[in-house]
Amino acid sequence: MGTGSFSGIQKDLQFRKFQAYGFLKNLRFFEPFLLLFFLSIGFSYTQIGSLYAVREITRYILEIPSGMMADSWGRRRTLSSSFLFYIVSFVLFFTGSSYFMMLSAMICFAFGDAFRSGTHKAMIFEYLRIKNREDQKVDYYGHTRAASQTGSAISSLIAAFIVFFTKNYQVIFVFSVIPYIADFFLIISYPPSLEGSRGSKNNIQILKAFKETFRDFMLSFKNWMILKRIVIISSFSGFYKSIKDYLQALIHSSILLIPVLTQLENEQKTSILVGIIYFLIFTMNSIASGRSAIFLKRIKNSMKALFLTLFAGFLAGLLSGILYLFANPLLAILPFLIIFVIENVRKPIGIAYVSESMDKNILAASLSAESQISSVMAGLYALILGFLADAFSIGISLTAVSFFLILALLFFTLLRTNRK
Repeated sequence: MGTGSFSGIQKDLQFRKFQAYGFLKNLRFFEPFLLLFFLSIGFSYTQIGSLYAVREITRYILEIPSGMMADSWGRRRTLSSSFLFYIVSFVLFFTGSSYFMMLSAMICFAFGDAFRSGTHKAMIFEYLRIKNREDQKVDYYGHTRAASQTGSAISSLIAAFIVFFTKNYQVIFVFSVIPYIADFFLIISYPPSLEGSRGSKNNIQILKAFKETFRDFMLSFKNWMILKRIVIISSFSGFYKSIKDYLQALIHSSILLIPVLTQLENEQKTSILVGIIYFLIFTMNSIASGRSAIFLKRIKNSMKALFLTLFAGFLAGLLSGILYLFANPLLAILPFLIIFVIENVRKPIGIAYVSESMDKNILAASLSAESQISSVMAGLYALILGFLADAFSIGISLTAVSFFLILALLFFTLLRTNRK
């Protein structure tokens, strides 16, 4: 592929592999239609919220052990195994329609997420450490994440094409298997040096390394500064995870307000609108991730950048809920674009910010802790959002949760200011 540079980043073969991993991983053709799929098989918002909550709780339980496994058993092995869980999940989604089958699929999906989250980021940072380029963390990770969002953008168009012609949400899970098989083999091709210093094939050594990792991890998290950094990052990620699929419901509600394509069925009209909107969102996300370092440079302070984006994200959620209640669903879509972009601006900043204070030997476990806390928050928000959406409306649900989070943020900000 050759080498070169942009923003000081060397575009070597491994950088291209990091990009390819993210691109393939985000070819989740089902993602823009998951909530609509659940609604199409007769599930209520409360049931959907409970499925999301179970996924997040399972992920919560597994996050730290899976991160430790990656740091002690080996990151390549742990990451490649995650794709096997994903593939089983897709098969269950495609073949089932009962709540139990969907619950099983969500649990398998959570296993895949737990084994994956934190592990690949740790491999990227390990690579930068080996190459003595750790000062590039935000920019480097931002550009690899940009490739992921490009994958999501293309995925949304392909998914819309599939749904348009099949008029079936369920069939997209079959197509989702293909890129995950490719990613499985891609991870195997990564160099052994990225396994981590404790990666070993010997079972006795693995057990010893796991104990060492657990000890170092517990010592690390007695540090209040590390915990604070992780909570600041994960608080918005949890909010984002819990509400992002409600965009699909807003799009579906907007179909009747658009006086075009009247000869098409609702699923076909929805697929066109979902495909276009998600393509635009993920294209903006790709640009946002790639320019995360530029945003940080202008703010000049990681903590300040994270707090500003946190408040802006919650405010966008509140605005979306109010617009849904008092205007129309089409206008309520616009603030959602801001929420997606904010998550992709702040993620590279936050991950690099946390990794600065971490022992490299427990980096996967530590980054999994960030994902774990966001999973707890996402599970809680998902249950509340689903219950309120069934009891009242989507508008009230989004408004209530966002308003509460803004009040909580203001309270802790004032508390922090008074302590100073």
